[in-house]
Amino acid sequence: MSRTEVGVLAGRGKTGRALARALELRGAQARPLGSADLGRLEEALTGCAALHLMAPNLHPSEPALVADALAAARAAGVGRVVYHSVAAPYAPSMPHHLGKARGEDLVRRSGLDWTILQPCAYVQNLLPGLGEDDPVVRVPYDPDRLFGLVDLDDVAEAAARVLLDDRHAGATYELGGPRLVSARDVARAASEVLGRAVPVLHVAPDDAAAGAPEHERAWLRAMFEHYDRHGLPAGGLVLQALLDRASTTLEGTLARELGHPTPPPHAPGK
Repeated sequence: MSRTEVGVLAGRGKTGRALARALELRGAQARPLGSADLGRLEEALTGCAALHLMAPNLHPSEPALVADALAAARAAGVGRVVYHSVAAPYAPSMPHHLGKARGEDLVRRSGLDWTILQPCAYVQNLLPGLGEDDPVVRVPYDPDRLFGLVDLDDVAEAAARVLLDDRHAGATYELGGPRLVSARDVARAASEVLGRAVPVLHVAPDDAAAGAPEHERAWLRAMFEHYDRHGLPAGGLVLQALLDRASTTLEGTLARELGHPTPPPHAPGK
């Protein structure tokens, strides 16, 4: 009997690769789809039972991409779609979040069985500086603002479970980590994992956005300003319920990713 295949848009990025591993563990198979497949998406999705719909980061016209992907999914006979949105998609000060809010609306009106995931930022997004010879946490916003930082592998596992279980049809799930943390908390946890002091360095927003296309620079500056004022809190109980276990702690993620002896990887269960 052939394995269930799931189309994974943006399937060769870090989220797509993590999702492919999570699907494999559940006896299913990812069909990674990238920009080269967009012109033939109906053909590329034929035979897939479900679609994980995720736009490339800061896509300039995400609603249009979502609309095209939904049309292709319907034409290919795909039964389910799981849309990878973002925590706080309706924040008016962040244009790319609003693009995902419009994408959510299209998904809800698609006629397909749908589920929407709203993950917070990944702990892994702060890893680049921690892998340097002199580890550091660099952020272009207030390092004491709180975020529901979440482990990428936890999000991938939750997405795989939702993709393979039609009981989640019609649900919208916000996915945060086990507790709210700041960039300074990440530095403290990394200090414990690495056994050395890890400083927090505030960088200028324009420097953090340098080298990106103009629309991305503008969107990133708007995001950094929002983070500077509000952070990005996101609740963690829904993710734990989806995983049927405690979610991975900040310390557990850092220990695993930085290759050091691991503290207990999951937050204590309630």
